[in-house]
Amino acid sequence: MKNEGTLDRILRAIVGLAVLSLCVIGPQTLWGLVGLVPLLTGLLGFCPLYKILGLNTCPLKKSS
Repeated sequence: MKNEGTLDRILRAIVGLAVLSLCVIGPQTLWGLVGLVPLLTGLLGFCPLYKILGLNTCPLKKSS
């Protein structure tokens, strides 16, 4: 079940890749692995925190 909209997913993937790059570029610390969280949630389209808080940025599908 997806609870993230397209823009939300794209932004999460970009932020995740940017933070993950800290493992390779910049300070080269393992804190860059925190970027895996937004990257994975962006790729999967599901955020467990959104589920807990009852949030949903995924547009409603029209039923015909």
